Amino acid sequence: MSVSSLFKMRILSFKKNKRAVFSLYLFIALLALSLLAPLWVNDRPLFIYKDNKAYFPIFKNYAEVEFGGDFFTPTDYNDPYVKNTLLKDAFIIHALIPYSYDTIIMDLDSPAPTPPSFKHFLGTDDQARDVLARLVYGYRVSLVFGILLTLFSVLIGVSLGAFQGYYGGLIDLVGQRLSEIWSAIPMLFLLIVISSAFNSNFWIILFLVLLFSWMGLSQVVRTEFLKARNMDYTKAARALGVNDLKIIFYHVLPNALVATITYVPFLMAASISTLVSLDFLGFGMPIGSASLGELVNQGKDNLTTPHLAIVAFVAISLLLSVLVFIGEGVRDAFNANMLK
Repeated sequence: MSVSSLFKMRILSFKKNKRAVFSLYLFIALLALSLLAPLWVNDRPLFIYKDNKAYFPIFKNYAEVEFGGDFFTPTDYNDPYVKNTLLKDAFIIHALIPYSYDTIIMDLDSPAPTPPSFKHFLGTDDQARDVLARLVYGYRVSLVFGILLTLFSVLIGVSLGAFQGYYGGLIDLVGQRLSEIWSAIPMLFLLIVISSAFNSNFWIILFLVLLFSWMGLSQVVRTEFLKARNMDYTKAARALGVNDLKIIFYHVLPNALVATITYVPFLMAASISTLVSLDFLGFGMPIGSASLGELVNQGKDNLTTPHLAIVAFVAISLLLSVLVFIGEGVRDAFNANMLK
């Protein structure tokens, strides 16, 4: 069977799982909407036409003096003076949700947090910020974090697992002992120490979690290579004088990719869960950043306003369920018994 035929059979097998296909479409939609968040969830207008001049605040910060104000600082488009005086007669196109994740809403009808309404579809949190806007940007952070962490984990885990499994012997023994020692280091303790010494940010958290996230995949790839290194096609390649790197990447790795690919969606789900947990405990993103873990914390701190906890639970459950269902579909598609 050719590679293209096998690939087509796996695609057809994946499409038979309607839940996985729907989850994949939903994941793509969530990813696209979150990455394009500044275009539809933003407190800066998309376009302003005033005094025969066009402005694009979404792409450029304009000082208040450019609209006839007194200050040279960037314009606050939610300021009542700006809205009702400076831009009163201007033609303005606002974003679909005219709030960003850090916008403080000053004109609430009641003290924050407020329940869902036609103005704020998911209500506001205890800092008077729109929950829907924070949810969209929280998805954005979580998905980008999960994708990057998964990508780097695959690169590191596959490389180390392949090297360790292919050569075996002393290299495998030393690698296993080092992995066991490294996995014994408590990640949370390390994050607490780092957070107390530095101001944590997205890249520091990504780097720290990456130090530990590759180990599970590395063991999976190592096992596949330990089996494949003694296969006839590997021995034949060695006998023909093919160098080790070419054998690893052109002969053995394609056969080990089945286990790797089926592992990826679950690895991404675990990555997002890790970020949510760290944010909830206060060792994740900087204070004020939009994150799903911070939304969970809002629900815990405001039990009298259950909409915050409900939104956090539904949002996280939906995202993780989508990734798990995609993983199940991919696993079934690469299952040899499912292709018969």
